[in-house]
Amino acid sequence: MNKIWIIIKREYITRVRKKTFLLTTILTPLLFVGFMAFVIFMTVRNMSHEKVAVVDPAGYLKSSLESSKTITYSFANDVDTGNFVKRGYSAVLFAPHTSINQTSNFRLITEKSLNAAANSKIEKDISRALENNLISQELKIDPKRIDSIKTRAESVSINTSKKGESGLQNSSFEVARSIGYVTAFLIYITLLIYGTMVMRGVTEEKTNRIAEVMVSSVRPFQLMLGKIIGIGAVGITQFLIWIVLIGVLSSVLTSMIPPEVLQQAQQASEQIPGQSQQGTEALRNLAQAQVALNTINWGLVISCFIFYFIGGYLFYASLFAAIGSAVNEDPQDAQSLMFPITLPVILGIIIMINAINDPGGSLATWSSLIPFFSPIVMMARIPFGVPDTVPYWQLGTSMLLLVLGFLFTTWLSAKIYRTGILLYGKKPTLKEMAKWITR
Repeated sequence: MNKIWIIIKREYITRVRKKTFLLTTILTPLLFVGFMAFVIFMTVRNMSHEKVAVVDPAGYLKSSLESSKTITYSFANDVDTGNFVKRGYSAVLFAPHTSINQTSNFRLITEKSLNAAANSKIEKDISRALENNLISQELKIDPKRIDSIKTRAESVSINTSKKGESGLQNSSFEVARSIGYVTAFLIYITLLIYGTMVMRGVTEEKTNRIAEVMVSSVRPFQLMLGKIIGIGAVGITQFLIWIVLIGVLSSVLTSMIPPEVLQQAQQASEQIPGQSQQGTEALRNLAQAQVALNTINWGLVISCFIFYFIGGYLFYASLFAAIGSAVNEDPQDAQSLMFPITLPVILGIIIMINAINDPGGSLATWSSLIPFFSPIVMMARIPFGVPDTVPYWQLGTSMLLLVLGFLFTTWLSAKIYRTGILLYGKKPTLKEMAKWITR
């Protein structure tokens, strides 16, 4: 055990002192938050108040086309394509002269291309104005009555409750699905990134003949296990630093956004007719989501995430270590042998998409028990509720099978590792690797 600890310590210290580790650990959160800041900056920069001249001699739009905080409509029949810029307008809108039913005869002339939000807003405003005119002229109904009816019909909301052991509790399918997706995707990324790191670490030591010296002092199994745990500790350290830095930098970025920018963003959100009703509905949905977040068993979700994070890594890292010990310097050899290992990970993320939409389905249930898929699929199901969606026996069986799977893959990989780590100059086939296992 002391030898394994020495190897773990060596792997950890050696890797955290590398410049690449320091750079990726610091730069990744900076790039992430920097990208967020860039998106916010460009969004705010593109927020502009447009003045549109409307040429409408027949007066079809005058009573129905309403200005907003982002677009001002001015009815000026003396404006044309030659003078609208000098008159201070961003664009000029020509309405049809003969009939309001000629909906395809509207022309919008601009000096510069308007942004997508402004174009969409103008189209929706025209559609709404025409709708009101048609209702008023053909149905002889006050458009305000129609708006009132629409508002009442669109304001329907469903409060979803889940019947559990403690009675009815508020729940949100979207909140649970979002948490399941994020946690499962993080594990997916972890398995690929740090599993590949283990494989490259083993390959480097084999290529540099360091492994020959180390095997003379420790058993191959101890060397492999120490390397897996050491690199895993590096990954967890980097992951935790990322979470802290991204959280801190995001908070700083949010606090640096001026109040007028937030006000502009709120104004830009008013791009859809009836936005006040939709805004009220959005606030209601946000309140329901906050209540649903409070009902989620965060202790269980976090503890299960840590278990499947570590268990999934150990399960796949041992297989990646075996591949690394079997290949030589040719990267194509590693890619060909990696495919059978990465395929279950990719299938797991595909099944996860099904699981977050139907967490109680047969595919999600059985896949969450198989160790190759359970770190990803089970984490997608857990936020929906234990034991409501995921019975205790399924969660316990999944964890037990993952532990047994890790022990089996470690034993299997150790068989390959002890032979492959000292094999040079020859590309092993899957048949030869099978013989190493049976020795």
